[in-house]
Amino acid sequence: MTETIPNPLLKRAFLTPNRPMIRFKDRDYSFKEMYERALKQAGHLQSQGVKKGDYVAVLLQNHVDSVVMLLSLQLIGGIAVILNNRLTAEELAWQIEDSNSILFITEEGFRDKLARLQLEIPWLWKATIDTSNSMSPAVQDEVNLDDVCSVMYTSGTTGKPKGVLQTYGNHWWSATGSALNLGISEDDCWLCTVPLFHISGFSILMRSIIYGMRMVLHEGFNEGLVLETIETEKVTIMSVVTTMLSRLVEALNHRTLPSRFRCMLLGGGPAPLPLLEKCVEKNIPVFQSYGMTETSSQIVTLSPEYSISKLGSAGKALFPSQVKIADSNGKEIEANQSGEILVKGPNVTSGYLNREVESRKQFVDGWLKTGDVGYLDEEGFLYVLDRRSDLIISGGENIYPAEIEGILTSHPDIEDAGVIGAADHQWGQVPVAFVKKIGSVAEEEIIHYCSERLARYKLPKKIYFVDELPRNASRKLLRRELRQMLDK
Repeated sequence: MTETIPNPLLKRAFLTPNRPMIRFKDRDYSFKEMYERALKQAGHLQSQGVKKGDYVAVLLQNHVDSVVMLLSLQLIGGIAVILNNRLTAEELAWQIEDSNSILFITEEGFRDKLARLQLEIPWLWKATIDTSNSMSPAVQDEVNLDDVCSVMYTSGTTGKPKGVLQTYGNHWWSATGSALNLGISEDDCWLCTVPLFHISGFSILMRSIIYGMRMVLHEGFNEGLVLETIETEKVTIMSVVTTMLSRLVEALNHRTLPSRFRCMLLGGGPAPLPLLEKCVEKNIPVFQSYGMTETSSQIVTLSPEYSISKLGSAGKALFPSQVKIADSNGKEIEANQSGEILVKGPNVTSGYLNREVESRKQFVDGWLKTGDVGYLDEEGFLYVLDRRSDLIISGGENIYPAEIEGILTSHPDIEDAGVIGAADHQWGQVPVAFVKKIGSVAEEEIIHYCSERLARYKLPKKIYFVDELPRNASRKLLRRELRQMLDK
């Protein structure tokens, strides 16, 4: 038996219509106002042929109008394929085509990039949408918890991105699990400086609706503006990655955050001990976490009282989620033994868009195989040893070496390539490449070649030319040997 709930925005606008939903550029927008704006836009989208179950690709910046667009799709049952702003035109075109989107919506800020984008589907500029004569839309009064709400692409180990299906149930239970961990206060206000195209940002929006909580939206991250906003807007919660937290601590200098501030939700990998110690000195509550696009935000979280004693741990699985460690045969293993991290819960995706076979391979008896390696200690605290095997995490962005290697080896003067992450003070990690060339190609030419095919954050920061790449008998690349070469 499938379960339904009232359409989240419709219900929230009914419960607390006059409560502020979003603060953007010195202006508050109530839940009622956001509903009314989304309703008009939904009418226009329906006039463009969008109906329940249709995939609509959106490439949008952090802005209140972008939120309206996302909410308008939810009102009529459209599914938002939320695209990463940092992708190249080639990468965007692939994801739009792969998702079978019927419409593409974007904005003027991407005009230069989109000049090279050729699509066979219609597209709209956000600013040119006229809602003055919008038709009255067929609003979905209820949503099935199994209905897909959003799709976000995440890179696969083969290098090809996969569209993660995020249902209303996934978002609902993610918000519930977070609330049972962090608690909810009537005075809560969540500052969002992370992108809405990331699950970290989109989950804040969904929690704002579900909790009836005020959300302050910034266009990007600026530590000075953040500290000012925390003070003036009475912010209580903020989502950060390590680089953001480090810059905030440095910008604070001898100051401290207001006593009402109660949570820095830290994702994107564990923080170094010196940074955590500084946060303790300044009474900054840091909740380290582990999560992914497939879990609709964090699924494991470490409370601040354990940030030093359990250094390096991501914490324990939230209600109503579970985590376990399994060997190569899928059998659960004992505490302090490393293996693959498996997760389970109603916030976990049901699979990947148009990837039925691959989706089935990712699940074992309802448990999602994350591909990450880690262990649970005797108290049930999770330690992540390797993020999705070869994953590079750079400033909170996930980068898979296989994708970069595919681009490198497509160059006519490159025979073989291997990519690993190198430690970086600012970003945590950056990709570097080892290349076997068959021509006279130079480092600058290779990086320029990649820049036309990869988002900037994925570009190798250094090219090392080698005679041979280390591979085993089955021709599998030995990244550990690349790391040893890098250390030398």
